[in-house]
Amino acid sequence: MLILDSNDHMIKSITKMLVNKFDMKDISVANVILGIKTSKRSNGLILFQSYYIEKILKKFSKDNNIIVKTQINTSVYMSKNKGNEINQLEYS
Repeated sequence: MLILDSNDHMIKSITKMLVNKFDMKDISVANVILGIKTSKRSNGLILFQSYYIEKILKKFSKDNNIIVKTQINTSVYMSKNKGNEINQLEYS
């Protein structure tokens, strides 16, 4: 069971109540949830997709590939499309 809250006091209170009612132990902070690495910061929770991607690459023996740069002009400003909507089914 995961208990998530921004208030550490609330988490401790809930954990204490559950320990009194059930035979369980607190294994502290979860740093991987559903294969995604997490990190708690003062302004929120950060999810690292790279951990999951590396795990999938390793599963299919593709983790030994070298990193290459994407050929994209980084000086081009990307803006939100303000034109007519495109039917996604027709587009695909």
